Amino acid sequence: MNKLFANDSTMMEVIPLKTSEKDLSDKPAYERRFHVMAKPGGSKCNIDCQYCFYLHKEGLLHQPKQPQMDDETLERFIQSYIQSQDGDEVVFSWQGGEPTLLGIDYYRKIVALQKKYQPDGVTIQNDLQTNGILLNDEWCEFLKQNNFLVGLSIDGPAELHDKYRVTRSGKPTFHLVMKAVECLKKHGVPFNALTVVNRHNAKYLLEVYRFLTQELGATYVQFTPIVEPSNFKTTAPQFWSDSMLPKLGEELSKPGHPMSVVTDWSVDPDDWGHFLSVIFEEWVNNDLGRVLVNLFETAVAQTMGKPSQLCVTAEFCGKGLAIEHDGAVYSCDHYVYPEYQVGNVKDTELNKLVFSTCQEAFGMSKRESLPQYCKSCDHLNLCWGECPKNRLIRTPDGEVGLNYLCSGIKQFFDYSKPMLAGIAVLLQQNKINQ
Repeated sequence: MNKLFANDSTMMEVIPLKTSEKDLSDKPAYERRFHVMAKPGGSKCNIDCQYCFYLHKEGLLHQPKQPQMDDETLERFIQSYIQSQDGDEVVFSWQGGEPTLLGIDYYRKIVALQKKYQPDGVTIQNDLQTNGILLNDEWCEFLKQNNFLVGLSIDGPAELHDKYRVTRSGKPTFHLVMKAVECLKKHGVPFNALTVVNRHNAKYLLEVYRFLTQELGATYVQFTPIVEPSNFKTTAPQFWSDSMLPKLGEELSKPGHPMSVVTDWSVDPDDWGHFLSVIFEEWVNNDLGRVLVNLFETAVAQTMGKPSQLCVTAEFCGKGLAIEHDGAVYSCDHYVYPEYQVGNVKDTELNKLVFSTCQEAFGMSKRESLPQYCKSCDHLNLCWGECPKNRLIRTPDGEVGLNYLCSGIKQFFDYSKPMLAGIAVLLQQNKINQ
């Protein structure tokens, strides 16, 4: 049997599957549920993070200087997104670039359109992922009034945050983010800390974690390892040359070498494993039941035999798409490249794009393309090869499709598995506050 790779999906027709239609039977056999990361302002941003995976989309997708989803496309998206799903909750996520550049009035329009198409008995939730720089009293009053959850990008204390997160003139942004934190707290707006773990701050792991949980006061922390292929600005994932991929452990499989497979700011895989292991112990000893850490929470759930809470550690993917300012829909937030555009909401209902042969192939390839090295791994059910966009290296015997972070992920699970099992037992005995 031939493996199914993500790029194979780009050769398939976008033919709607049976599951794209609502099941109206007394006992529905399936539910249409998916998530779309909306980027109504395109890649436009007011700062210039060196490691940003999205700023270059301006050139790659030929975006205008001031990209903005027009009123007709916005209404079409909101209507289709709500009507294409089943269940009693629909979650909208607004991102960029920097989504607050569109202004408060744009989001007032969004809320009004959501209410227009909101079915009886269905709750609509919004989250806004922002660098926080434009947040002020007016913004925070609006966010609080309309029950927005804010995902605030912050990479640790000032000296670590300002390493890469700077203005276009190279000035630091930490003090501006902290002003946003003060404003969010003042108005009682709930926020999560979104922290990118890069080659630099990964070495200051406890400083990062303790700052986020103690000084910032975050009770939900999302850690995202930065892994960017050296040619990410021009080459879509899985369209790179397999012959150029290094093997696990080779010098080119880590950052720092001029011919490395990744950028200099990408986190070292072994540093990532150490980062997770040390912070996991800190979390278990001091914050279990009080602070939610995305990667730890899902590891506990999966240890208990429950489904992954995150797409990166799930067996399959394909239910987390992205929509750009022009209505173009892509297979994934990290696959916003022309090769992975599945259609446009202006032409086709979202349910027909999401539940299509093309997107199904994309989602199934996460498991189907795993090398044997992964399939025989003791941690397969906790990892599932992590995110396919990071499958940048070869196994020791030369098979393609191994995740760049593999050594670090193994290190973490080798260390944490006994504790994960213990936490699972305590949870089952209701001895931990959930």
